[in-house]
Amino acid sequence: MDDATLSELQEMMLRFRDERDWKQFHNPKDMAIGLCLEAAELLELMHWKQGEALQEQIDHRRGEIADELADLLGWVLLMANDFGVDLAASYKEKMIKNAEKYPVEKARGSSRKYNEL
Repeated sequence: MDDATLSELQEMMLRFRDERDWKQFHNPKDMAIGLCLEAAELLELMHWKQGEALQEQIDHRRGEIADELADLLGWVLLMANDFGVDLAASYKEKMIKNAEKYPVEKARGSSRKYNEL
């Protein structure tokens, strides 16, 4: 399933949820909370690490990091479905907006926010 599309992944996640009858628990607020909690679990894997120690932690816990990223994607896929958002189209539109906000000639090599460029 290495070449799965967003639609295929979304269908997989919906099937998983529906087989367990969990949609009843998935209101917008609780799904957003779930997304934030998974992001916090990802962050926890890197907490208090800097520089080389951070890279070593990432290398050592790559499987756990992959799991947390997959959990985040699962929530995003569910939320996009339930909110009627076409993720692929939305992502493309957002990248166009980002390119306008962060033109290469101003943003290259800079960590400043668009309104500070």
